[in-house]
Amino acid sequence: MKPLNIEIILKNQSHISKTFITSITLHYLETIKVGSNTVITQFDQDHHPILHSEVKAIIVEEIPGLVGFINFSQYEVHWHVYTLDNDGPQSQIEEGEDEGQLNFATHLMLPSAHIYNLWENLHYDNNIKQNLLKYAQTMMEFSDRGVDTNIVNCNRVILLHGPPGTGKTSLCKALAHKLAIRMQERYNSGVLIEINSHSLFSKWFSESGKLVTKMFTKIIEIVENSNLLVCVLIDEIESLAHARNQCISGNEPSDSIRVVNAVLTQIDRIKRYSNVLILTTSNITESIDLAFIDRADIKQYLGLPTPTAIYKVYHSCFEELTKAEIIKKGEQGNEETQKLWQICEKSKGLSGRSLRKIPFIAHALYLEGTCIDLGKFLDAMLSAIEREKKERQYFEKDLKS
Repeated sequence: MKPLNIEIILKNQSHISKTFITSITLHYLETIKVGSNTVITQFDQDHHPILHSEVKAIIVEEIPGLVGFINFSQYEVHWHVYTLDNDGPQSQIEEGEDEGQLNFATHLMLPSAHIYNLWENLHYDNNIKQNLLKYAQTMMEFSDRGVDTNIVNCNRVILLHGPPGTGKTSLCKALAHKLAIRMQERYNSGVLIEINSHSLFSKWFSESGKLVTKMFTKIIEIVENSNLLVCVLIDEIESLAHARNQCISGNEPSDSIRVVNAVLTQIDRIKRYSNVLILTTSNITESIDLAFIDRADIKQYLGLPTPTAIYKVYHSCFEELTKAEIIKKGEQGNEETQKLWQICEKSKGLSGRSLRKIPFIAHALYLEGTCIDLGKFLDAMLSAIEREKKERQYFEKDLKS
């Protein structure tokens, strides 16, 4: 049977046993009938009192290609029962030799309440999320089994690249969160360390490379706890791993070259630990040093959403607005479905970040009140899309001039 991952997020005060809650949850899911990539957060107190009192959410993973409801008898369910950390990001403040206090990074304990359903709300084509999860799990498994990296090379680095607003940073955070859940039998907990690249550039000549080394030394101190999964996120990696040939041929100071050298050295140093994964993003891949690109095990391009992905984004927005009673509850008819597909076609060229703003703009500028009919809301979205594209043209003209 094919594996199926189901997560049960318990409320923090819950002490219910895993065996008992998984049994109740399976019966509940079979009763209500669910599809894949489903997040359930509301449970009827009268009909499901235990779920109502003990469970914050149930998450059923996405099954690529599945249409309709899940037949659980065809799957081997892998249960993940856990609670969420509610503390939020914590700043890592360090004393610089001549810089005073520096905010090197933020630390987020995993699984975290701040990003608990982020993975389910990121929509891409071609099974990108599932493949990244497999890549990351394989990296961890090879390390756990002692595979010699001098023979089978694995640097523990993932690079997501593509235009702005396509969800690269969000996907890195969601991947770290999901790994902490899927690998909970191997690690007691996880932490996402998001590096503040700008804090690593010193006003003092030759000091930036030393700051990079100091930061990675602090990370290695954390990584040495083998019961902790450590995911390091470096957003806009080109700021730390800028192509050295451009530094030499241009006007970049030699301090930038020292930073790149330090980053590459520290990646080579940290890869021997089995519980670490380095997640990086870039909007400008041509500016990244080739030696860093060569070290990235996975290089994944994230482009602008296709109409199919846009449909999923808008559909998730409608579900949220219906739950909040902004949009009136009711079945989506053929007319609304056709209009939504037209809207998706009109939305081509917009980033995922822009797409999620469209419902807000539609309501703010073209609608009033709550419990709005879906058809009226779709008309308002068309107006919002036209406005967004018109406004973007002014900025594109400014960039060309």
